[in-house]
Amino acid sequence: MSAASADRELPVTNSGDAWVVSPTGEQYWGRYGAAGLLAYDVARGVLLQHRVAWSHHGGTWALPGGALHEGESAREGAIREAQEEAGVPDGSVRARFESVLDLRIWSYTTVVADVVVPFEPVISDPESLALEWVPVDEVDRRPLHPGFAAAWPELRALLEVRPVAVVDAANVVGSVPDGWWKDRAGATARLRDRLDAWGRAGVAAERVTLDSTRWHPRVLLVAEGAARDVADPADSADVSCAVQIVRAPGAGDDTIVSVAQERLSRGDRVFVVTSDRGLAERIDGLRGVGTSGEDANASVVVRPVRWLLDQLDDGRR
Repeated sequence: MSAASADRELPVTNSGDAWVVSPTGEQYWGRYGAAGLLAYDVARGVLLQHRVAWSHHGGTWALPGGALHEGESAREGAIREAQEEAGVPDGSVRARFESVLDLRIWSYTTVVADVVVPFEPVISDPESLALEWVPVDEVDRRPLHPGFAAAWPELRALLEVRPVAVVDAANVVGSVPDGWWKDRAGATARLRDRLDAWGRAGVAAERVTLDSTRWHPRVLLVAEGAARDVADPADSADVSCAVQIVRAPGAGDDTIVSVAQERLSRGDRVFVVTSDRGLAERIDGLRGVGTSGEDANASVVVRPVRWLLDQLDDGRR
């Protein structure tokens, strides 16, 4: 529920629905902070909500969102609020990055998510005059909510940035002496599950040298040999899964180079995770390849296995 509902004195429905008051008197909605969803459809643009006149900054355009529940992540809360306010269907969006406005006493998180299953929004509460897909180039022509207007330039600039981690499964699995040689497929499956949790939870922006606050990279796990037939999460109905298995028909290194080059040609930010020096040199050779569209966002870098394992280990604590 957003602050608009509170203005009409609707009943409190969860412990997060309350005002936070700063020492200087400013009020912010959401005891545990608030979040909004920026759903991005490449073909149609950004989903915006036209706020009713009696709401906070009524008459402006903004994102569906509201107060977080206690213990709820910003990603979970933004999607829940968008479902409640705009009828966003389950499984229709996948989070890509988060931008946080942190005022210490209160925070607002914009969760930018890609539409993976197209849908039509539905007005499902009294807070909206309209819900529309607005082309990216036309967003700032609308009268925007001041908070969204301030954030939009950075958000827009990052809409074309797509981080992808291409992981050398054999190299990562082989770096940890945990008996992997007895069951390569089982060890790869365990790595797959840890990577999925890592991608869903998100990575601090500085760790992937990107702007904003937190990113949810796509993970392409390249498996070879005995590990090649490990189950692929991408085959499930869960579109929020972070990992896709790439089955190498032969040498894993050749597939990794091919996948990295293909993603680079799409304009992605590619992070190849390996500590294999020969493979790293081949990846470095891709840096001059560029893209057919001269995409300034495209790049490819190598990250050592320890870079990834440190983050996976942090997630266990």
